[in-house]
Amino acid sequence: QVQLVESGGGLVQAGGSLRLSCTASGLTFDNYVVTWFRQAPGREREFVAATSRSGGSTSYADSVKGRFTISRDAKNTVNLQMSSLKPEDTAVYYCAADRTMVIHRTTASYDYWGQGTQVTVSS
Repeated sequence: QVQLVESGGGLVQAGGSLRLSCTASGLTFDNYVVTWFRQAPGREREFVAATSRSGGSTSYADSVKGRFTISRDAKNTVNLQMSSLKPEDTAVYYCAADRTMVIHRTTASYDYWGQGTQVTVSS
C-alpha cells in the first residue's frame, strides 16, 4: 500500500522559515516525479514546486521562486525548504507523486497524494 506522509507544517511569523518533508512508503521516490502543491481556503489547489525523477531538474511556481527549495534525500523523502515566508503562503501543503518522465503542474496528473500539512504565516 502506497502512503505519502507530509510533516513539518506549523505556525510561523512572516519572514520566517519552515521545512516540510514528504516520506513515502510502498514506492520508491527515485522512480517518481514528486511535487508540492498547496491549497488556501476558498482557492484551488496550486502547483508550488517539483523535482524530476533523477532530482536533476526542479521547477517552481513564480510566487515561490528564490524563496523555496525542493530537494531529495536518501531516505525516500522529498523536502521543501521555505524561507522568507509571507502571509499569502498560508495553505495546506500536499505532496504528490507521479510515475512520469516529465514534471506536470496539474493535479490530475498525479496518482498518489499525502494528507497535507498546514502552514500558517502570521503578519
